[in-house]
Amino acid sequence: MNLQHISWTTDGRLRYLDQTHLPQQELYREADTVDAVIEAVQALRVRGAPLIGIAAAMGLTGAAARLAEEELTRDWLRRAVDRLAATRPTAVNLSWAMARMREACDRALREGGGKEQLVSGLRAEAQRIWDEDAAMCRAIGEAGLPLIEERATVMTHCNAGALATGGIGTALAPVYVAHESNRQVAVISTETRPLRQGARLTAWELTRAGVPVTSIVDGAAAAVMAQGRVNLVITGADRIAANGDVANKIGTYGLAVLAWAHGIPFYVAAPYSTFDLSTATGSGIPIEQRGLEEIDTARGASALNPAFDVTPSQYVTALITDRGVIEPPYTETVPRIIRGERITGD
Repeated sequence: MNLQHISWTTDGRLRYLDQTHLPQQELYREADTVDAVIEAVQALRVRGAPLIGIAAAMGLTGAAARLAEEELTRDWLRRAVDRLAATRPTAVNLSWAMARMREACDRALREGGGKEQLVSGLRAEAQRIWDEDAAMCRAIGEAGLPLIEERATVMTHCNAGALATGGIGTALAPVYVAHESNRQVAVISTETRPLRQGARLTAWELTRAGVPVTSIVDGAAAAVMAQGRVNLVITGADRIAANGDVANKIGTYGLAVLAWAHGIPFYVAAPYSTFDLSTATGSGIPIEQRGLEEIDTARGASALNPAFDVTPSQYVTALITDRGVIEPPYTETVPRIIRGERITGD
Protein backbone atom coordinates (compact mmCIF):
# COMPACT_ATOMS: atom_id res chain seq x y z
CA MET A 1 0.00 0.00 0.00
CA ASN A 2 1.75 3.17 -1.22
CA LEU A 3 -0.37 6.21 -0.46
CA GLN A 4 1.24 9.59 0.25
CA HIS A 5 -1.83 11.28 1.72
CA ILE A 6 0.26 13.32 4.16
CA SER A 7 3.81 14.59 3.86
CA TRP A 8 6.17 17.41 4.75
CA THR A 9 6.76 20.11 2.17
CA THR A 10 10.37 21.08 1.47
CA ASP A 11 9.99 24.06 3.81
CA GLY A 12 8.44 22.01 6.63
CA ARG A 13 4.71 22.57 6.19
CA LEU A 14 1.92 19.99 6.23
CA ARG A 15 0.82 18.71 2.82
CA TYR A 16 -2.32 16.55 2.75
CA LEU A 17 -4.74 14.85 0.40
CA ASP A 18 -8.12 16.59 0.64
CA GLN A 19 -10.40 13.61 1.24
CA THR A 20 -13.59 15.58 0.59
CA HIS A 21 -12.78 15.46 -3.15
CA LEU A 22 -12.32 11.68 -3.33
CA PRO A 23 -12.95 9.58 -5.33
CA GLN A 24 -13.46 12.04 -8.17
CA GLN A 25 -10.25 14.04 -7.69
CA GLU A 26 -6.91 13.66 -5.90
CA LEU A 27 -6.41 17.22 -4.69
CA TYR A 28 -3.51 18.09 -2.38
CA ARG A 29 -3.42 21.13 -0.11
CA GLU A 30 -0.91 22.71 2.24
CA ALA A 31 -1.51 24.14 5.72
CA ASP A 32 0.88 26.55 7.41
CA THR A 33 -1.32 28.10 10.13
CA VAL A 34 -3.17 26.64 13.10
CA ASP A 35 -6.45 27.96 11.66
CA ALA A 36 -5.81 26.12 8.38
CA VAL A 37 -5.16 22.85 10.20
CA ILE A 38 -8.29 23.24 12.33
CA GLU A 39 -10.40 23.95 9.24
CA ALA A 40 -8.99 20.89 7.45
CA VAL A 41 -9.81 18.62 10.40
CA GLN A 42 -13.28 20.06 11.06
CA ALA A 43 -14.22 19.91 7.38
CA LEU A 44 -13.00 16.28 7.22
CA ARG A 45 -10.42 17.14 4.58
CA VAL A 46 -8.14 15.25 6.94
CA ARG A 47 -9.96 12.59 8.96
CA GLY A 48 -9.50 9.33 10.85
CA ALA A 49 -8.59 9.27 14.53
CA PRO A 50 -4.87 8.45 14.16
CA LEU A 51 -4.36 10.69 11.13
CA ILE A 52 -5.81 13.85 12.66
CA GLY A 53 -3.38 13.47 15.57
CA ILE A 54 -0.46 13.16 13.15
CA ALA A 55 -1.68 16.01 10.95
CA ALA A 56 -2.22 18.31 13.94
CA ALA A 57 1.32 17.62 15.16
CA MET A 58 2.78 18.31 11.72
CA GLY A 59 0.58 21.36 11.23
CA LEU A 60 1.62 22.81 14.59
CA THR A 61 5.25 22.43 13.55
CA GLY A 62 4.70 24.14 10.23
CA ALA A 63 2.75 26.99 11.83
CA ALA A 64 5.49 27.53 14.41
CA ALA A 65 8.14 27.58 11.71
CA ARG A 66 6.54 30.48 9.84
CA LEU A 67 6.31 32.76 12.88
CA ALA A 68 8.91 35.35 13.70
CA GLU A 69 11.10 34.35 16.65
CA GLU A 70 9.55 36.96 18.95
CA GLU A 71 6.05 35.63 18.15
CA LEU A 72 6.90 32.03 19.03
CA THR A 73 6.19 32.32 22.75
CA ARG A 74 5.17 29.80 25.40
CA ASP A 75 1.69 31.33 25.45
CA TRP A 76 1.30 31.01 21.66
CA LEU A 77 2.38 27.36 21.77
CA ARG A 78 0.01 26.49 24.60
CA ARG A 79 -2.95 28.19 22.95
CA ALA A 80 -2.18 26.50 19.65
CA VAL A 81 -1.94 23.06 21.25
CA ASP A 82 -5.16 23.57 23.22
CA ARG A 83 -7.07 24.76 20.16
CA LEU A 84 -5.92 21.82 18.06
CA ALA A 85 -6.71 19.32 20.84
CA ALA A 86 -10.29 20.62 21.06
CA THR A 87 -10.98 20.45 17.32
CA ARG A 88 -12.75 17.06 17.40
CA PRO A 89 -13.66 15.85 20.91
CA THR A 90 -14.42 12.16 20.40
CA ALA A 91 -11.15 10.95 18.88
CA VAL A 92 -8.72 10.49 21.77
CA ASN A 93 -5.72 10.12 19.44
CA LEU A 94 -5.84 13.86 18.82
CA SER A 95 -5.54 14.83 22.48
CA TRP A 96 -2.90 12.10 22.92
CA ALA A 97 -0.78 13.54 20.11
CA MET A 98 -1.22 17.10 21.36
CA ALA A 99 -0.16 16.08 24.87
CA ARG A 100 3.06 14.78 23.35
CA MET A 101 3.58 17.98 21.39
CA ARG A 102 2.96 20.02 24.56
CA GLU A 103 5.68 18.00 26.30
CA ALA A 104 8.01 18.57 23.34
CA CYS A 105 7.37 22.32 23.56
CA ASP A 106 8.07 22.40 27.29
CA ARG A 107 11.20 20.31 26.85
CA ALA A 108 12.58 22.59 24.13
CA LEU A 109 11.81 25.71 26.14
CA ARG A 110 13.52 24.29 29.23
CA GLU A 111 16.62 23.52 27.21
CA GLY A 112 16.80 27.08 25.91
CA GLY A 113 17.95 27.92 22.42
CA GLY A 114 16.06 29.83 19.78
CA LYS A 115 13.35 29.28 17.24
CA GLU A 116 15.37 26.84 15.13
CA GLN A 117 15.93 24.47 18.05
CA LEU A 118 12.28 24.68 19.13
CA VAL A 119 10.93 23.96 15.64
CA SER A 120 13.44 21.14 15.22
CA GLY A 121 12.20 19.56 18.45
CA LEU A 122 8.57 19.88 17.37
CA ARG A 123 9.27 18.33 13.98
CA ALA A 124 11.15 15.43 15.55
CA GLU A 125 8.24 14.67 17.89
CA ALA A 126 5.67 14.95 15.08
CA GLN A 127 7.71 12.57 12.97
CA ARG A 128 7.96 10.11 15.87
CA ILE A 129 4.17 10.19 16.27
CA TRP A 130 3.80 9.44 12.56
CA ASP A 131 6.42 6.68 12.52
CA GLU A 132 4.98 5.04 15.63
CA ASP A 133 1.50 5.03 14.13
CA ALA A 134 2.76 3.39 10.94
CA ALA A 135 4.45 0.69 13.04
CA MET A 136 1.30 0.21 15.13
CA CYS A 137 -0.79 -0.22 11.98
CA ARG A 138 1.54 -2.93 10.74
CA ALA A 139 1.41 -4.66 14.14
CA ILE A 140 -2.41 -4.54 14.09
CA GLY A 141 -2.37 -6.14 10.66
CA GLU A 142 -0.11 -8.95 11.82
CA ALA A 143 -2.18 -9.51 14.97
CA GLY A 144 -5.42 -9.68 13.01
CA LEU A 145 -4.16 -11.87 10.16
CA PRO A 146 -5.00 -15.21 11.89
CA LEU A 147 -8.63 -14.07 12.14
CA ILE A 148 -8.99 -13.89 8.35
CA GLU A 149 -9.29 -17.29 6.73
CA GLU A 150 -8.70 -18.03 3.04
CA ARG A 151 -11.52 -16.62 0.87
CA ALA A 152 -13.00 -14.70 3.80
CA THR A 153 -15.25 -11.70 3.25
CA VAL A 154 -14.81 -8.87 5.74
CA MET A 155 -17.48 -6.25 6.31
CA THR A 156 -16.25 -2.84 7.44
CA HIS A 157 -17.80 0.54 8.20
CA CYS A 158 -16.70 4.09 7.42
CA ASN A 159 -12.98 4.27 6.57
CA ALA A 160 -10.34 2.87 8.89
CA GLY A 161 -7.72 2.19 6.27
CA ALA A 162 -4.58 3.96 5.12
CA LEU A 163 -6.51 7.20 4.56
CA ALA A 164 -7.35 7.34 8.27
CA THR A 165 -3.86 6.66 9.64
CA GLY A 166 -0.16 7.13 9.12
CA GLY A 167 0.28 3.57 7.89
CA ILE A 168 -1.83 0.79 6.36
CA GLY A 169 -4.84 1.45 8.57
CA THR A 170 -6.48 -0.18 11.56
CA ALA A 171 -9.59 -2.11 10.50
CA LEU A 172 -8.15 -2.65 7.03
CA ALA A 173 -4.65 -3.50 8.24
CA PRO A 174 -5.40 -7.25 8.59
CA VAL A 175 -6.99 -7.15 5.13
CA TYR A 176 -3.90 -5.58 3.59
CA VAL A 177 -1.56 -8.03 5.34
CA ALA A 178 -3.74 -10.94 4.14
CA HIS A 179 -3.65 -9.51 0.60
CA GLU A 180 0.16 -9.16 0.78
CA SER A 181 0.32 -12.81 1.88
CA ASN A 182 -1.59 -13.84 -1.26
CA ARG A 183 -4.55 -14.87 0.83
CA GLN A 184 -7.77 -14.35 -1.09
CA VAL A 185 -9.86 -11.86 0.84
CA ALA A 186 -12.73 -9.58 -0.14
CA VAL A 187 -14.39 -6.63 1.58
CA ILE A 188 -17.96 -5.41 1.84
CA SER A 189 -17.92 -1.70 2.63
CA THR A 190 -21.01 -0.02 4.04
CA GLU A 191 -21.77 3.33 2.47
CA THR A 192 -21.64 5.10 5.86
CA ARG A 193 -24.04 8.00 6.12
CA PRO A 194 -24.16 10.94 6.09
CA LEU A 195 -20.84 11.64 4.29
CA ARG A 196 -20.38 8.23 2.64
CA GLN A 197 -16.81 7.61 3.81
CA GLY A 198 -17.22 3.91 3.14
CA ALA A 199 -18.40 4.29 -0.44
CA ARG A 200 -16.09 7.19 -1.27
CA LEU A 201 -12.92 6.40 0.66
CA THR A 202 -12.74 2.73 1.65
CA ALA A 203 -13.85 1.57 -1.78
CA TRP A 204 -11.40 3.98 -3.43
CA GLU A 205 -8.33 2.89 -1.49
CA LEU A 206 -9.13 -0.85 -1.64
CA THR A 207 -9.69 -0.68 -5.39
CA ARG A 208 -6.41 1.22 -5.71
CA ALA A 209 -4.66 -1.55 -3.73
CA GLY A 210 -6.20 -4.35 -5.81
CA VAL A 211 -8.43 -5.74 -3.04
CA PRO A 212 -11.92 -6.82 -4.21
CA VAL A 213 -14.52 -4.56 -2.60
CA THR A 214 -18.30 -4.30 -2.82
CA SER A 215 -20.14 -1.21 -1.55
CA ILE A 216 -23.59 -1.48 0.00
CA VAL A 217 -25.97 1.07 1.48
CA ASP A 218 -26.06 1.01 5.27
CA GLY A 219 -29.58 -0.40 5.35
CA ALA A 220 -28.53 -3.49 3.38
CA ALA A 221 -26.15 -4.82 6.04
CA ALA A 222 -28.71 -7.05 7.75
CA ALA A 223 -29.86 -8.64 4.49
CA VAL A 224 -26.29 -9.26 3.35
CA MET A 225 -25.44 -10.92 6.67
CA ALA A 226 -28.58 -13.05 6.50
CA GLN A 227 -27.52 -14.27 3.06
CA GLY A 228 -24.31 -15.67 4.54
CA ARG A 229 -22.08 -13.27 2.60
CA VAL A 230 -20.11 -12.02 5.63
CA ASN A 231 -17.53 -14.04 7.58
CA LEU A 232 -16.48 -11.34 10.02
CA VAL A 233 -16.83 -7.61 10.70
CA ILE A 234 -13.85 -5.37 11.49
CA THR A 235 -14.26 -1.68 12.28
CA GLY A 236 -11.95 0.97 13.62
CA ALA A 237 -12.47 3.14 16.70
CA ASP A 238 -12.11 6.75 17.76
CA ARG A 239 -11.99 5.96 21.48
CA ILE A 240 -12.17 2.79 23.55
CA ALA A 241 -13.09 3.00 27.22
CA ALA A 242 -11.43 0.99 29.97
CA ASN A 243 -14.27 -1.56 29.93
CA GLY A 244 -14.01 -2.15 26.17
CA ASP A 245 -16.93 0.06 25.07
CA VAL A 246 -16.13 1.48 21.63
CA ALA A 247 -16.92 4.89 20.13
CA ASN A 248 -16.80 4.82 16.36
CA LYS A 249 -18.54 6.31 13.33
CA ILE A 250 -22.32 6.42 13.69
CA GLY A 251 -23.82 3.10 12.58
CA THR A 252 -21.14 0.92 14.15
CA TYR A 253 -23.40 0.00 17.09
CA GLY A 254 -26.07 -1.21 14.70
CA LEU A 255 -23.59 -3.38 12.80
CA ALA A 256 -22.37 -4.90 16.05
CA VAL A 257 -25.89 -5.87 17.10
CA LEU A 258 -26.60 -7.30 13.63
CA ALA A 259 -23.39 -9.33 13.72
CA TRP A 260 -24.30 -10.68 17.17
CA ALA A 261 -27.79 -11.63 15.94
CA HIS A 262 -26.32 -13.52 12.95
CA GLY A 263 -23.50 -15.22 14.86
CA ILE A 264 -20.79 -13.29 13.01
CA PRO A 265 -17.60 -12.25 14.87
CA PHE A 266 -17.38 -8.48 15.40
CA TYR A 267 -13.85 -7.12 15.86
CA VAL A 268 -12.56 -3.62 16.56
CA ALA A 269 -9.04 -2.69 15.48
CA ALA A 270 -7.15 0.20 17.07
CA PRO A 271 -3.69 1.20 18.33
CA TYR A 272 -3.02 1.61 22.04
CA SER A 273 -3.29 5.41 21.61
CA THR A 274 -7.05 4.99 20.96
CA PHE A 275 -7.64 3.49 24.41
CA ASP A 276 -8.72 5.90 27.14
CA LEU A 277 -8.21 4.23 30.50
CA SER A 278 -9.34 7.42 32.27
CA THR A 279 -12.86 6.84 30.89
CA ALA A 280 -14.46 3.90 32.68
CA THR A 281 -17.32 3.21 30.25
CA GLY A 282 -18.65 4.41 26.93
CA SER A 283 -21.18 6.66 28.66
CA GLY A 284 -18.29 8.99 29.51
CA ILE A 285 -17.16 9.47 25.91
CA PRO A 286 -18.15 12.86 24.40
CA ILE A 287 -20.02 12.46 21.12
CA GLU A 288 -19.44 15.08 18.45
CA GLN A 289 -22.55 16.55 16.84
CA ARG A 290 -22.18 17.46 13.18
CA GLY A 291 -23.97 20.22 11.29
CA LEU A 292 -27.54 19.60 10.17
CA GLU A 293 -26.68 20.67 6.62
CA GLU A 294 -25.03 17.27 6.16
CA ILE A 295 -28.44 15.58 6.26
CA ASP A 296 -30.94 15.96 3.43
CA THR A 297 -34.26 16.79 5.01
CA ALA A 298 -37.45 18.68 4.24
CA ARG A 299 -37.60 22.40 4.94
CA GLY A 300 -38.83 22.97 8.46
CA ALA A 301 -38.02 19.45 9.66
CA SER A 302 -35.55 18.97 12.49
CA ALA A 303 -32.56 16.65 12.26
CA LEU A 304 -30.11 14.92 14.57
CA ASN A 305 -26.58 14.28 13.32
CA PRO A 306 -24.26 12.57 15.85
CA ALA A 307 -20.91 11.73 14.27
CA PHE A 308 -20.34 8.68 16.45
CA ASP A 309 -22.11 6.06 18.52
CA VAL A 310 -20.94 3.79 21.34
CA THR A 311 -20.95 0.01 20.97
CA PRO A 312 -21.22 -1.79 24.33
CA SER A 313 -18.34 -4.19 24.88
CA GLN A 314 -20.71 -7.16 25.15
CA TYR A 315 -21.06 -7.08 21.34
CA VAL A 316 -17.30 -6.94 20.67
CA THR A 317 -15.77 -10.37 20.02
CA ALA A 318 -12.22 -9.09 20.48
CA LEU A 319 -10.08 -5.96 20.14
CA ILE A 320 -7.23 -6.16 17.61
CA THR A 321 -4.37 -3.94 18.78
CA ASP A 322 -0.71 -3.35 18.14
CA ARG A 323 -0.13 -5.16 21.46
CA GLY A 324 -2.05 -8.25 20.40
CA VAL A 325 -5.66 -9.40 20.37
CA ILE A 326 -7.53 -8.49 23.55
CA GLU A 327 -10.38 -10.77 24.55
CA PRO A 328 -13.04 -10.49 27.30
CA PRO A 329 -13.40 -9.85 30.18
CA TYR A 330 -12.37 -6.37 29.00
CA THR A 331 -12.59 -4.73 32.42
CA GLU A 332 -9.63 -6.94 33.34
CA THR A 333 -7.77 -7.42 30.07
CA VAL A 334 -7.91 -3.93 28.55
CA PRO A 335 -6.20 -2.01 31.39
CA ARG A 336 -3.57 -4.69 31.89
CA ILE A 337 -2.58 -5.08 28.24
CA ILE A 338 -2.67 -1.37 27.39
CA ARG A 339 -0.44 -0.68 30.39
CA GLY A 340 2.00 -3.22 29.00
CA GLU A 341 1.33 -6.16 31.30
CA ARG A 342 1.19 -9.72 30.07
CA ILE A 343 -1.80 -11.96 30.74
CA THR A 344 -0.68 -15.52 31.29
CA GLY A 345 -3.98 -17.22 32.01
CA ASP A 346 -3.90 -16.74 35.77
